[in-house]
Amino acid sequence: MSFQQGLSGLNTTSKSLEVIGNNIANANTYGAKGSRAEFADMYAAALNGAGTNQIGIGVSLASVSQQFTQGGITATENPMDLAINGSGFFQLSDTSGSTTYSRNGQFKVDQNGYIVNNGGSRLMGYMADGNGVIQPGAAVPLQLPTAGIEPNPTTSIDLEMNLDSGDAVIPNATPRIDFTAASTYSEATEMTVYDAKGAPVTLSYYFQKTATDTWDVFVTANGNSVGGTNADPQPVTTLTFDSDGSTFTSSNSTLNVPATTASNGAETLAISGIDLGFDGSTQYKSSFAVTDLAQDGYSAGSLSGITFDSSGTVMARYTNGQTKPAGQLQLANFRNPQGLQPLGGNGWRMTYTSGDPIVGVPASGAFGALQAGALEESNVDLTGELVNMITAQRNYQANAQTIKTMDQVMQTLVNLR
Repeated sequence: MSFQQGLSGLNTTSKSLEVIGNNIANANTYGAKGSRAEFADMYAAALNGAGTNQIGIGVSLASVSQQFTQGGITATENPMDLAINGSGFFQLSDTSGSTTYSRNGQFKVDQNGYIVNNGGSRLMGYMADGNGVIQPGAAVPLQLPTAGIEPNPTTSIDLEMNLDSGDAVIPNATPRIDFTAASTYSEATEMTVYDAKGAPVTLSYYFQKTATDTWDVFVTANGNSVGGTNADPQPVTTLTFDSDGSTFTSSNSTLNVPATTASNGAETLAISGIDLGFDGSTQYKSSFAVTDLAQDGYSAGSLSGITFDSSGTVMARYTNGQTKPAGQLQLANFRNPQGLQPLGGNGWRMTYTSGDPIVGVPASGAFGALQAGALEESNVDLTGELVNMITAQRNYQANAQTIKTMDQVMQTLVNLR
């Protein structure tokens, strides 16, 4: 026994306690990965090789290895919080332009529209063009668009309904219909469409049963008749159903909305060539009911928020109810994650030992899926670390005892007469 053996044991056990202490300190750090102290025994080299009775000279700290196991996923209800459920790292561009990697998904939007973490590093991925098409290639810092979304004029209208076959036939009159008198039409409904400037136009549909299985459809735009004039309205189309009411034919499938003046005095532009469809409509002995009413136009809108899907696509949400992809984040993975260099602040840097990053989007290949509104907890097992700490403390005491014993042996030798 020598002082060297006990001293090496004290040193390595002290390092082990430091590792355990660091793990315990980061038990509540999102995205943190616990470490493990790995030891190696030491032997003195012999000129002609090791003997059969060679005794070790102590222990050394071979490595402090981080354990990249999956941490628990906890919901936060913050849409900017992201968790990777599976393998992969967020790619971040720090203030110096270097790329770092992290599992901590606590992100925010800075004053310039970049998605950043608490250290100001920018989340990297692919940007989308003005039409919302993702542009794969070299990853760049993701920046939210500042411009709003342009209006889109209505080009098609789809109306699905059931017209009550039991409704009475409306007798011919002059004018054909009075929009203020419910006795001159059978059923009615309305919807909003949009002109080229995104101004809303209220279309009201009036269905007048003119004969068995035959319905005239009248339309007004902001109270003005679309067919004919206000004094002499004309139907925009006629629906003729077969005898069982399951199918129909339409005399016209195009709607031309004239320029109007809304009730508040705002002028709207004409909307020409709207594709008018009644697919799925029926005429059964059942109450009038509209089951689908859709159109493809919308007004202008400004950015109101963003959401992430499981594939990492950043969806920009606008005040007009529309959404459009603004980008897609890119993940990185490594053949040897334990070779990454810890930087602090929940970040790592690539090294020669880790290998070059393998990049891809979430939920593809070997990459984990992204979960928005959630964070990955530390993978530290607090109970296990406390038990390890007790064990390390006992080892430290035992090694101190070997030094004490060696001191007593030396004292005995010195006292020999």
